[in-house]
Amino acid sequence: MIKATLFTSAPYLNNGQFDKVSMNDCLYGFYLLKKRFEENGINLNTQDINSPRESKFIIYNEMPKSKNIIPGKNNYLIMFESKIIQADNWNVKKHKYFKKIFTWDDNLVDGKKYIKINYAHKIPTDLDYDLSKKGKLCAMVASHKFTKHSLELYTERVKAIRWFEQNHPEDFDLYGIGWDKYYFKGYLSRLNRFEILRKLLMTKKYSLFKGPAPSREVLPKYKFAICYENARDIPGYITEKIFNCFFAGCVPVYWGAPNVTDYIPSDTFIDKREFRTYDDLYDYLKNMSDKEYIDYLEAIKNFIESDKIYPFSAECFVEILTRAILEDI
Repeated sequence: MIKATLFTSAPYLNNGQFDKVSMNDCLYGFYLLKKRFEENGINLNTQDINSPRESKFIIYNEMPKSKNIIPGKNNYLIMFESKIIQADNWNVKKHKYFKKIFTWDDNLVDGKKYIKINYAHKIPTDLDYDLSKKGKLCAMVASHKFTKHSLELYTERVKAIRWFEQNHPEDFDLYGIGWDKYYFKGYLSRLNRFEILRKLLMTKKYSLFKGPAPSREVLPKYKFAICYENARDIPGYITEKIFNCFFAGCVPVYWGAPNVTDYIPSDTFIDKREFRTYDDLYDYLKNMSDKEYIDYLEAIKNFIESDKIYPFSAECFVEILTRAILEDI
């Protein structure tokens, strides 16, 4: 059996990267990847189990620190995080250490060194779009974060939340991590690890915050969800957020990749860019007819059941990685 390493971050060691029952199945693609390699006589484990130096090849999940890159190995890189979260991913000088790089970034993909992948999902087959469960108009499920990058959408999420607080609190709920804690910025961001301090300093609370919750548990209760990526105007940057809405039978109000309709039909979501103000957006959501709303749900269902969703499936993710790596070894 050939040894191989998946180099990942500390929370996912001891093969935690292959946990198929993680929240919203976000690691299901890696679970299938390990299985596929085993079928081809390759034992893929995280770096604490399989030593990178003793492995035939290494797959790095996001750009590692330079000291962890072993030159001369068959190195591969998966780049999921955008440049506003992990700028080091886009340090082109470090790309020379990798035979192939797998990314959603349409600006980089050339089909040779840079191979196109998408965020991988376990596509559900038991869709439940029960309208009787929808007791409220709109929700947001997101983590409270901040960055100064010019393309960030964290600030826009806060604008949406504050607008609903001030204008229509009866029609909105907020879920996620960190909204009940102060967020240190800039040089003080290292203090964000002190949870007690952050709670003590949180004075301007988010009145509509309901606590952390898995999106696919809460979103079926709402007709719409504010669904913004971490960043806007990055071609190909389509994460799990819009799919969590789809799988929950909730119509997303989307803002993110400028070319999203190259991959996802325009009739499956509401494009935030088409609304000048939140007043305009709210009027559209509130006054939407039942027929128009059901049309959105039908379009979502048709998309999920079509071949168009395959590029976002865990199976496609596995097929692309295994084909590209096995042809090298």
